[in-house]
Amino acid sequence: MGGAIAALVLLLVLASRPRPTLVETAEVYRGELTVVLPEEGETRVRDRYEVSAPVAGRILRIELEPGDPVVADESVLVRFLPVAPTPLDARASAEARASVDATRSALGRAEAEEKRLGKELDFARAESQRFRRLREDGVVSAEDLERAELAEQTATEAVRAAEFAVATTRAELQAARARLTGGITSGGDVLDLKSPVSGVVLRRLRESEAVVAPGEPLIEVGDPRSLEIISDYLSSDAVRVEPGHTAEIRDWGGPPLRARVRRVEPSGFTKISALGVEEQRVNVILDLDEGQPAADRLGDAFRVEVGIEIWRDTDVLMIDNGALFRQGSAWATYLLEEGTARIVEVEVGQRGRRESQILGGVSEGDVVVLYPPSALEDGGMVEPQPE
Repeated sequence: MGGAIAALVLLLVLASRPRPTLVETAEVYRGELTVVLPEEGETRVRDRYEVSAPVAGRILRIELEPGDPVVADESVLVRFLPVAPTPLDARASAEARASVDATRSALGRAEAEEKRLGKELDFARAESQRFRRLREDGVVSAEDLERAELAEQTATEAVRAAEFAVATTRAELQAARARLTGGITSGGDVLDLKSPVSGVVLRRLRESEAVVAPGEPLIEVGDPRSLEIISDYLSSDAVRVEPGHTAEIRDWGGPPLRARVRRVEPSGFTKISALGVEEQRVNVILDLDEGQPAADRLGDAFRVEVGIEIWRDTDVLMIDNGALFRQGSAWATYLLEEGTARIVEVEVGQRGRRESQILGGVSEGDVVVLYPPSALEDGGMVEPQPE
C-alpha cells in the first residue's frame, strides 16, 4: 500500500511539472543578402501618339485594327471629310449681303482715293523737278525748292497709306464674302490623316463611320519595341530607390528579364488599396535591358512583377525574419539557451524578403526560435521540434 501511494505521488509530481514548448529553431549565420523591393508593374509604350479630328467633320470607317503595322508619313490612319457649312437663316443672310455691299462700296472709295492721290504725287514730282531746274538757274530761292520737295514726300506717303487702305478693304471684302458663303461651298475634299510614327496601331478608338467634334480621339499608334515599365511604390519605399538600380521582371509569362530604374517621379499621388487603406504612391519608371529576345513578346499594358534591388552584400550576419518580433520600439528575438528561451534585443540593419541583417545582439551560430507562439514567455522552457 505504501509503495502504491508513493508511485501515485510521483506521477502527480511529474504531471504537474511544466512541460517544454515545442518550437521551430534556426541558426544565426553568415551569407549573401540581397534586399529587393517587390511591387506590381505594367508595361507601356514609351512614345504613343493619339490622332484626333482636326476639325468637325465625318470620318469614314477605320479599317486598321490593333497590331497592324504603320509607316510614318505614309500609312493613312483615318480618312476625314470636313462637314459642310451651316446654312444661314434669312436675317443672317441679309446682314451678310449688306456687309458685302458696304465693304464693296468702301473698296471703291478707297481705290478712287488712291487714284486721286497718285495724280497729286505725279504733280508734286513734276513741280519738284521744275523747282530744281529753276534753282540751278538762280530763279527761285532754296526755301521754295525745299517746300516743293516736302510736298513731293508728303504726297508719296499719302499714296502708300492709300495702298494700305485698299489692301485692308479688299481683305475685309473677302471676309464678308466668306461669312456669306460659310467659307466653303461643299463638304470639301477628303483629308487623309497619316501616321506620325512608324510602329503599329495600339488602339482603335473609333471604328464605324460617324460625325465627330474637333479634337475627338480617333486612333492611337506607337512603336511596341520601345517599351518601359511603370510601377507605383509606396512613398516610404520609393525614397530608397535611385536611378540606375537594377531590377528583375518576373511573372509575365516568360523567363525573368533584366531592367534598370530610369526615373523616380518627383510627385506622388493618393491611391486606395484593395483593403480600403489610403496610401501615398510614387511612380518608378524602368527600362528593359537590350539584347533580351524574350522581351519581344511583351506588349503595351501587360502586367508584370517588378523587383528592384536596392542593396547587396556577400558577407552578412543574418537571421530568418520569422525569428524577429517587435518589443516596444526595438526588434527582439528568442535566444535558445540550455532548454530555455530568453528574449534578447537585436539591432537590425537591412531587411530582405526572408532574412535580415543583424548588427548586434546575437552572434554567428546562436540558435533562435522561429515563429514563437504567443504563450511563450521570457525564460520559458522550450524543446526544438524534431526535423
